[in-house]
Amino acid sequence: MLALLAEHPPLFLTGTVVFGLLLGSFLNVVILRLPARLEHDWKGQCRELLELEAADDAPPPDLVFSRSRCPGCGRPIRARENVPVLSYLALRGRCAGCGAAISLRYPLVELLTASLFLLVGWHFGPTLQCLAALVLTAFLVALAGIDFDHQLLPDNLTLPLLWAGLLLSLLGVFTDPVSSIIGAAAGYLLLWSIYHLFRLLTGKEGMGYGDFKLLAALGAWLGWQMLPLVLVLSSVVGAVVGLALLALRRHRKDQPMPFGPYIAAAGWIALIWGEPIVMGWLRFSGLG
Repeated sequence: MLALLAEHPPLFLTGTVVFGLLLGSFLNVVILRLPARLEHDWKGQCRELLELEAADDAPPPDLVFSRSRCPGCGRPIRARENVPVLSYLALRGRCAGCGAAISLRYPLVELLTASLFLLVGWHFGPTLQCLAALVLTAFLVALAGIDFDHQLLPDNLTLPLLWAGLLLSLLGVFTDPVSSIIGAAAGYLLLWSIYHLFRLLTGKEGMGYGDFKLLAALGAWLGWQMLPLVLVLSSVVGAVVGLALLALRRHRKDQPMPFGPYIAAAGWIALIWGEPIVMGWLRFSGLG
């Protein structure tokens, strides 16, 4: 199978794009529903801990079996209305039942996932590295979307990602086990140290523990050697975007800003172009 795909790159890349569109549709569901499911579970655990009477509210839709519905009229979305991107264009961005506007985010996430999958397929080809990189890409898209909406990086996603990176290092997919283990520990401790130093100096919390776990996961996947690049890229892009939003008055100074999307974007860039960027910087600085 891999030999067939290697002999027909257009077929492989087309399949990668189609898979990205389909998975992007599912990632929209994860971004929308997972935080609601977690909140419902947390509230139930708190009631149980406090020995309060259980609530009567029904649990939110699950990630796999519950049908998608229009948030305006509650009408179930039919299969032909749920084709990635094409259905949005055919419906002109509106519900077929009530005519309510459908968020542009849905096709954008689908297109983003398909584009990232195409670049991963182009870069790695039909290899085990490609399959692993597609998995990492999907997780990063979901985590970035959830953090953007809720300033939350769920353990349900960051911890499996961390363990997957450590296990893949045993096969030498992206890095060796020693670099992976050091990367996981260093990734967590770097942001943990920055967090506590910032809190000591300002009395405020600058980031959440989910950011530590996400950087630890990237360290496990890519090795400790890529952590400086990920930190620099995420910090620079985050600062530029934050200043731009403040200048455009789209963000208040006292309003927290999620850092997870920038870590995710920087980690993905390091996955694809990390080695040439690091080597280019070393040559430029005279260290290489």
